[in-house]
Amino acid sequence: MVNFTNWRNFMTRSKTYTPELREEAVKLVLTQGLTLEDAALRLTIPKGTLANWVAAARHGTSPKVAPGSRSVPELEAEVTKLRKELAEARMERDIVKKAAAYFARESLPSTRS
Repeated sequence: MVNFTNWRNFMTRSKTYTPELREEAVKLVLTQGLTLEDAALRLTIPKGTLANWVAAARHGTSPKVAPGSRSVPELEAEVTKLRKELAEARMERDIVKKAAAYFARESLPSTRS
């Protein structure tokens, strides 16, 4: 005999999703351009659930975020900062290369006229 109380609890229990699945699902919509319907069907998750995750990612407020993870705006700000630092480091490297080449030429006795 089937215990309907347990069955009802089983059927109404909310499903939990891993942070990795949530992140990948949001990427499908935001970066790969899939519609909410297509991504939800592909991942077999409710469209409303996916819509909530995408909205949270767009606003930078992701509920139940994995420890150590950051929001999209925070990551974009960090990427911008790192690009500026990289450009500065490359410029400094090029200056040091030119200075080293100049002083190497000056220190060789055969190159002086």
